[in-house]
Amino acid sequence: MRTPTIDFVGNSRRWILISGALLAISLLSLGIRGLDLSIDFVGGNAYQLVDVREDVTSAELREAAEAAGATDVIAQLQTSDGVTTGAQVRTESLEPASEVEQAVRGALEETAQPAEIGFDFVGPVWGERITRQAIEALLVFLVVVVLYITFRLEFKMAVAAIVALVHDILITIGIYALVGFNVSPATVIALLTILGYSLYDSVVVFDRVKENAANLGDPGLRTFPEVVNASMNQVVYRSINTSITSLLPVGALLLLGAQVLGAVTLQDLALALFVGVGVGVYSSLFVAGPIFAWLKGFEPEEQKRVRKAAAMDEGTDPDTAEAAAQAAVAAPAEEPAPGSPEARAPITTEYVRGQGKGKKRRKR
Repeated sequence: MRTPTIDFVGNSRRWILISGALLAISLLSLGIRGLDLSIDFVGGNAYQLVDVREDVTSAELREAAEAAGATDVIAQLQTSDGVTTGAQVRTESLEPASEVEQAVRGALEETAQPAEIGFDFVGPVWGERITRQAIEALLVFLVVVVLYITFRLEFKMAVAAIVALVHDILITIGIYALVGFNVSPATVIALLTILGYSLYDSVVVFDRVKENAANLGDPGLRTFPEVVNASMNQVVYRSINTSITSLLPVGALLLLGAQVLGAVTLQDLALALFVGVGVGVYSSLFVAGPIFAWLKGFEPEEQKRVRKAAAMDEGTDPDTAEAAAQAAVAAPAEEPAPGSPEARAPITTEYVRGQGKGKKRRKR
């Protein structure tokens, strides 16, 4: 298969605009709509209805619970082979066996006519503990990743990989806020799993960059942007194929397992994985690589290579151009000619009485 010739680094402004737009939409969605947290995080009541009537709708269940006095009601149907088999209704925290709780239970039984109805009360403490442990695991994970990539490859590669990882997580969470997907503990597990997929793609790219950096200075690989471009074009098919092979089973889990077979408990996990893996393949190619090339551009040695490559492209002697550039930097400031007014009257700053600032004057 022919190696593509995509200018990843040269088109970095285009990728910045795309990523910036996605991040802006995500942050606005988080700020305006927020996340739809499950009762595992905020606490509440969960009613599990088994063998409900086939023509019942989630709107009917929600309206019945609200009419009985419940608030923050979320109703989800469970289907199998296109037939409604059950439902789950979540409300705010209601005291078990209280008047309102019993009224909600009765309204749901009358509306859905289930063969069985289960009740579960969940406090917010469990969700808070999961959130805290997930954040702690994330911080430890990031520290270990930075240390490993720095030791195995380079610190600037670790920085670029972390930026791409944060990019993936923010966009994934933003999509959840924008569409209104429910955030459950399974979603948190999926988000932690996404970190591995994102870093895997970035490390594949950077490992090839390190291999090609041994030929830095050769024709076609004179500067780091050229090395990064060549490396990313060599692994672009591998990254895409790897991501597709990951997306296919996750998509099957999401569509077949959750929608057709009715395994709705897998939906939150599969949904976050599907979105995160898709965003991860984009960031590994269009975010991590260009950021690394940009960071390398601040190194003096890389700036020297860029000047040399530019001189070669213009048809001038690179050694002469480099010597002229170094001479211009090292040249002392031009001294005024002896006997000139500038030499006889140096400019000094004096304090002028009655004024609140210094004033430049020439001493004669």
